[in-house]
Amino acid sequence: MRVRPRIWTGLGFAIVMIGLSACGAEAVKSAGAADAGHARTSAIVAESVEAVEGEHGEVLSLPKRLAFMSGHVQAGLALYRAGEPDMAAPHLLHPVSETHASERAGLNTLGFEADLFEAVSQALSAGKPASALDMQLLAAEANLNEMAKAAGGEASDIITFLMETIVVEYGVGVPGETVEVAGEYQDAFGFAVVALGHAKSIEGDAGRRVRSEIRQLIELWPEAPVPPSQPAPISAVRAQTLAVLGALP
Repeated sequence: MRVRPRIWTGLGFAIVMIGLSACGAEAVKSAGAADAGHARTSAIVAESVEAVEGEHGEVLSLPKRLAFMSGHVQAGLALYRAGEPDMAAPHLLHPVSETHASERAGLNTLGFEADLFEAVSQALSAGKPASALDMQLLAAEANLNEMAKAAGGEASDIITFLMETIVVEYGVGVPGETVEVAGEYQDAFGFAVVALGHAKSIEGDAGRRVRSEIRQLIELWPEAPVPPSQPAPISAVRAQTLAVLGALP
């Protein structure tokens, strides 16, 4: 297996530190506290888009920032369709929230259709079921896919970034035997879904191997992004992300 160098050590460290602070005993006693920890983690990531340059040698590229945002949206869409609008809301607000504006820098040039995501956000606020918004949800997904095509980037680099992000966020969400920060557990699922999408551009046997390994990774979320009573241990997630990395061409 080819060892791939870590490309965002400073950013990963920032996520770990802020995520662990959100995992304190008081922080995980209520959904509100968990959501606050989720928001703080996302804010650190957004700030690190600029702050990591110089000290750690890399600003997150537009394709990686788009992949990061798309992971949140995919988690939110899956939760909304699973009948969990309250859980879905923090994820689906990413594309239109001022809190995450720095993540969206440059997306307009890729054809970002903010009105699609605003409509979904308004529907969440109005309590509309996902079944009533099927066309809007599909359109939002399609817009993300079109932007990913326009953004370009090397699939292997983006998948590597996503695998590293999954390990960090899953470890924050599941520090032991239970899900303690639901938002991070759900984000990690969304990043795996986005990685599978990028793997579709890898051709031949290598592409089939990568997609197979990512599908096995996704299976480690037994109820998709809905937190289960017995989540997979972080060791299993870490091992499978390494299997994905090992399959990359």
